[in-house]
Amino acid sequence: MTWNVFITRQIPEEGVDILKKVCQTVEVNPYDRPLTCGELLKEAKNRDAMLTMLSDRMDARLIQDAANLKIIANYAVGYDNVDVRAATAKGVIVTNTPGVLTDSTADMAWALLFSVIRRIVEGDKLTRSGKFGGWAPMMLLGGDLVGKTLGIIGAGRIGTAMAMRSRGWNMRILYMSQSKRNAVLEEMLGAKRVDLETLLKESDFISIHTPLSEKTKHLIGAQEFSLMKRTAYLINTGRGAVIDEEALVYALENKLIAGAGLDVYEEEPKLKPGLTALDNVVLAPHLGSATVETRAKMSLMAAENIIAVLNNQKPDNCVNPEVLA
Repeated sequence: MTWNVFITRQIPEEGVDILKKVCQTVEVNPYDRPLTCGELLKEAKNRDAMLTMLSDRMDARLIQDAANLKIIANYAVGYDNVDVRAATAKGVIVTNTPGVLTDSTADMAWALLFSVIRRIVEGDKLTRSGKFGGWAPMMLLGGDLVGKTLGIIGAGRIGTAMAMRSRGWNMRILYMSQSKRNAVLEEMLGAKRVDLETLLKESDFISIHTPLSEKTKHLIGAQEFSLMKRTAYLINTGRGAVIDEEALVYALENKLIAGAGLDVYEEEPKLKPGLTALDNVVLAPHLGSATVETRAKMSLMAAENIIAVLNNQKPDNCVNPEVLA
């Protein structure tokens, strides 16, 4: 077919290969960086499909100027980088890649939790520096997991998977959900649905999995940190802007909470001043879905969504289904 597809970053070949089998033109951003707004605007023109990343701002102007655009296939679960309203108004389908990255992201949340509470990064630095002088009874004391309370903010697929992994430590589970009760967590773990204030006050560990929206931006700020235990740890593999990062830096500097583990940031890839100087935070470069298997599945899913739309078929992962009506 004469379809013209642009992929905004290099992705695993599985998805690229199947697109090349059915599309005349499949081009990939040759640079190992996100495109600028101007570059993205230029590349979107005359394309039938765009396979995009969370770092790509697909705004109303771009969507309006892309005369042939039929689908924006986002290579992520989230899609707050896309002006879905503008896409819907123009009849452009928007898709995402849910489900396939649930386990890898939940695993990453636990990796961050373990790293910060057992001070793994600090220990690694100490050992590499040559300052490790042997076992000492008070060296780098961390925290325990068994019997503690885990609070889940956003009990969707990933939040549920994160909570389910707590069974080995016999943890008490609290969760906050903006939509409905989570029957799986309640029935299998005895989890309790609570409001945000209760979750913050009672949790030893808090893990963020809620999508970013007007309601959830800066959901965790100065007031919320004041409610948390001084021994509490905050983990975020969801969206950076759910946390007021300046307030987080203040909370960590002043020991209002014990520590944090972050995989996402408010103004990614920029970090708020002071964050990198702190030892009680573990900072990962957005690695939630970064496994070979998961990224390959995401590549295939995004490509299959594109192929379905170009063939006038319903994609499996449409986030604006009213376009299909």
